[in-house]
Amino acid sequence: MKIGVLAVQGAFAEHVEVLRRIGVDAVEVRLPEQVPDLDGLILPGGESTTMRRLVDRWGLRQPILDLASRGAPVFGTCAGMIILARDIADGDEPVLPLLDVTVERNAFGRQLDSFETELAVPLLGDQPVHGVFIRAPVIERVGPEVDVMARLDDGRVVAVRERNVIATSFHPELAGETRFHRLVATMAAEHADPGEGVGRRPYPTRRSRQAG
Repeated sequence: MKIGVLAVQGAFAEHVEVLRRIGVDAVEVRLPEQVPDLDGLILPGGESTTMRRLVDRWGLRQPILDLASRGAPVFGTCAGMIILARDIADGDEPVLPLLDVTVERNAFGRQLDSFETELAVPLLGDQPVHGVFIRAPVIERVGPEVDVMARLDDGRVVAVRERNVIATSFHPELAGETRFHRLVATMAAEHADPGEGVGRRPYPTRRSRQAG
């Protein structure tokens, strides 16, 4: 099993470090020919406009869309969430419109307005997740097939999942948090070997929750 971290710009090294800490074969991804062999991909925080330009310059857009369409997990943090959004509030064209959400970039203000907080993420267990918010986006609209994973105390949505795509407004990798990466690794393992998932569900689907 191999999980890539998009390494064209931004805080990709921290994601690579977390993946390797939990025993995952992690690779820095810069070229389109690297993508098809991956079992999952992480889009890091950074500057979303720069990331957009470099994704297109290096021809990475279609290979990543193809990877996601095959069911491999894709996880975006902060700017990665903006890259994955179907709609961006300021009118920018979407880059990898894999999540049926509308995001507002820099929703919490400037760098000086960065903050940290504890978040309840029931999917990841009872222990709160420590989130680091740095010029973070927020989700204004959630589509009908999107699961909300976490909200702030004021109700604003800051983590979501739609099938094999996950996104957070915050940086779990900067807080020593590994559970999101472990979830992605579990999903990637099942993508690499579907038989591994027979008889167990490490994460619930919307359909299974409704049935229960």
